[in-house]
Amino acid sequence: MRAVRLRAAARAALATVYDPELDEPITDLGFVRSLTVDDGRITVHLRLPTSFCSPNFAYLMACDAKDALTALPGAREVTVLLDDHHDSDLINRGLATDAGYRGTFGHEAEEDLEDLRQIFRRKAHTAAMERALTALLRARPDLTEEQLGDVVLADLPDTAPTRALLRRRAALGLGTAPTDPALVGDDGRPFPPGEIPLRLRLARSVRISLDGNAHFCRGLLRTRYPDAAADQAPRAWDSGDPAGLSPAAPGAAPAPDSGTSRTSEEQIA
Repeated sequence: MRAVRLRAAARAALATVYDPELDEPITDLGFVRSLTVDDGRITVHLRLPTSFCSPNFAYLMACDAKDALTALPGAREVTVLLDDHHDSDLINRGLATDAGYRGTFGHEAEEDLEDLRQIFRRKAHTAAMERALTALLRARPDLTEEQLGDVVLADLPDTAPTRALLRRRAALGLGTAPTDPALVGDDGRPFPPGEIPLRLRLARSVRISLDGNAHFCRGLLRTRYPDAAADQAPRAWDSGDPAGLSPAAPGAAPAPDSGTSRTSEEQIA
């Protein structure tokens, strides 16, 4: 029973690890190839859409996965391995010795890992904000783009895009109070009314780029690993409710902005 609980906790922990560029959980993307639990020892194999995926992204996800699993009560030993990547050996050695990003890549580590995280947190916030506000414009035809400057977080319906936006604002340290303006820059400041249409178009281009990359990478992974299709969870925005516009039913618990998916191989020795 203890092993069963630890396996469930490990799967939940991996669902909190996001691809930094695609802003989706590695479980939903199908990047978790296998998960094994044996007497407190957790071993995870990760896979990526191509062998040449950016090494810094690959390291960030593998490192985050190890950190998330190591924090679990009952985890005696954690091993995270990246399979079939041109830098697999280098990354796996760095993870095994806790060498850190710069210790793993040496002079090739041009950017600090936290700086890299912030770049993609800002992109994810921009895309989430555009998605939530575009959904609001569709739901309220009387609302103009220029009037979005007066919209506060409390005006947004309880939908997947809104919940995703709140999570991304929190990650950037931006306000999440109901009275906080919904349309803000990465510094939390609202835009002048005259700039709003342009800012919204720029945000839309970021969101479209992010969504396109997500579709592309999912397809590449399925091509490389045909069994990965069973491990990929549908995106909230690509389901029968494309924009995730439907509010939670009265009295229902809010749905998470992304779910977890099973791994293709799970063993408990």
